[in-house]
Amino acid sequence: MADIHELSAVQLRDALRSGELSARQATDHFLDRVEAGNPHLGAFITVTAEQARRDAVAADRLRTLAGRSGDALAALHGIPVAFKDLTDVAGVVTTHGSAALEQKAALADGALAAALKAAGVISLGKTQVPEFGLTAYSENRIAPPSRNPYALSRSSGGSSGGSAAAVAAGLVPFAPGSDGGGSVRIPAAACGLVGLKPGRGLVPAGESSGDPAQLVVAGPLARTAADAALLLGALVPGAPGASYLEVTAHEPRKLRIGVSLDSPWQTAFPFAPDPEALDALADGVARLEAAGHEMSEAAIRYDNRYPDAFTTAWTAGVGSARIAPQREALLTPLTRTFRRRAQQRSAAKLDESLRFLRQFQHDTTAQYAQWDLILTPALAQTPRPVGWFTAASHGDGYWPAAEWEGDADRDYRKQCEFAPWSSMVNVCGLPAISIPVHWTGGTAGSGLPMGIQLIGPAGSEGLLLQVAAQLGF
Repeated sequence: MADIHELSAVQLRDALRSGELSARQATDHFLDRVEAGNPHLGAFITVTAEQARRDAVAADRLRTLAGRSGDALAALHGIPVAFKDLTDVAGVVTTHGSAALEQKAALADGALAAALKAAGVISLGKTQVPEFGLTAYSENRIAPPSRNPYALSRSSGGSSGGSAAAVAAGLVPFAPGSDGGGSVRIPAAACGLVGLKPGRGLVPAGESSGDPAQLVVAGPLARTAADAALLLGALVPGAPGASYLEVTAHEPRKLRIGVSLDSPWQTAFPFAPDPEALDALADGVARLEAAGHEMSEAAIRYDNRYPDAFTTAWTAGVGSARIAPQREALLTPLTRTFRRRAQQRSAAKLDESLRFLRQFQHDTTAQYAQWDLILTPALAQTPRPVGWFTAASHGDGYWPAAEWEGDADRDYRKQCEFAPWSSMVNVCGLPAISIPVHWTGGTAGSGLPMGIQLIGPAGSEGLLLQVAAQLGF
């Protein structure tokens, strides 16, 4: 057998179910990798090794009993995972990436952890996130930043950046993330993974307090489409019909795919995609054409009121977060700025923004419906250096955030220019997938990963996974 971490999640599942591997063996192997790799990677905030080993022993005992009784094992029996530190796991502190919160252990599992524990997973701990999941990079004031396994000077993205780094580095076989504006797809693209944002309401979110626009949804981060399909199947309660894994094994029909560089942020924040982003798009187009799909240009018109309305809805939750007044100074500059603005905003302004976003959803999905799928780059820039978003321009370098309090608006603008094609998918409630089709070094695993994003209509999660598998991922 290959090293355990080199197995796909599907192969690991099969080895655990057959008894070729015990849950204790798998758990010990991945905990050893976390111990060796996390000090330089910063993927985990909290490692729950003792609890994981107890859970693994219980899983092995359960397998023995099931073998005697003939009872079926849970779908993800014995597979180690990690939860991003916005997710409550019973008995473990949920930091939300913030030094401003009191560090208390969660009394019960959140919806996401409960669903996956019921499916048989073993939690190894909690992964690095930005404060309250607000940013496209996973850096905060309570733990070292999450770094990109392919270039440790670069960020792993956000907000599921710690989980993406852990999967890409083989510290866990796959991981759940949550996505309210790109938080699964951005780190997937930065770390060379398949990242799926399901459509609104398909899986339990349970991550975000204060999400008036219903932006946040949980989804898988994985090395392959099949692994993502396996995890998605466990996330969807009572998924009807064939499993996502079974669906992914079949070729998709010939599709009409619209290719677009249009973004709802381009009026507020004019940007030019990096050559590497355009190379990834061209690579994606070539792969999809070779697979038999029909590609054409898609000119999408976005209402220029979008940036203000989205920002209002996106930051509403941090305005209502329960933070003791004496601890507000411990917030990062971006969080503190957006919290103050959210608290100063009237309820009428929030309602107006939510009404606009509902109309934006209607208008945008009507345009997308001219094609089976919409194709964009996943990111407009290569993975950014750690500290880049929170740094001031200064000659050829930058000042680290520790030395410069930062400009929240400049930080936010950089994020929107880095990932200009993600948040509108959350507003529309549609499924989308990031696929790592390109590497700046020319071959898989060399240089930095760059991806494409495919956006589908409601209910197309299986189709998106099929296409990713068809392209060899």
